[in-house]
Amino acid sequence: MSAKSGIGKNKADRAGLRARLLAGAQAMNAPLIETGADKLLDYLRLLDKWNKRFNLSGVYGMGEMLDRHVLDSLSIASRVSGETIVDAGSGAGLPGIPLAVLFPGKHFALVDSNGKKTRFLFQAKLDLDLTNVSVEHCRIEDYGGPADLVVCRALATLAECAVKTRHILSRGATLLAMKGRHPGAELDRLPDSFKVEFMERVHVPGASNRHVVGIAAK
Repeated sequence: MSAKSGIGKNKADRAGLRARLLAGAQAMNAPLIETGADKLLDYLRLLDKWNKRFNLSGVYGMGEMLDRHVLDSLSIASRVSGETIVDAGSGAGLPGIPLAVLFPGKHFALVDSNGKKTRFLFQAKLDLDLTNVSVEHCRIEDYGGPADLVVCRALATLAECAVKTRHILSRGATLLAMKGRHPGAELDRLPDSFKVEFMERVHVPGASNRHVVGIAAK
């Protein structure tokens, strides 16, 4: 294959991913605009590059990451509220970075204690010009900044997530926890000092089913 034909293939691949991203976001009523889609594809390209060297995610390949990372993150868009959102245990920036692109008027604090992952987050913030994002290298238990909403995607069990963020929830924030299958057993083990505000199943195009749980302090 010539260099010219290789470039054409790359452009076609990107166009296909862009179309899938926009269609998936629309199917979930996530108001993603075309410039936002391009920024998220740049994020995936950066994640794919870092992942090959630092193993930030167990998911590889742009197509798989689009479905299982970006669209999955956007699936909770309708539940995002408030001005300051904290992504607890952000890892590679999920769901925080896709949501920050979707909601440029809100501030997102990406909190993670892993230095390798926060270095990636700082690089993503710089490369993507995410002016509404801050990166906090600390445990979520030690985070003392403001928060209207806490989101977590792969942090721990519901009980552990609630306990780890108790100091934030006690100030009136809500915890939005993303789980895979119905978390019935985890709900049963939630401490009495917390209450479940809602639990719903959401559909993620191209990926497995997702359940979202809203938790508040009593």
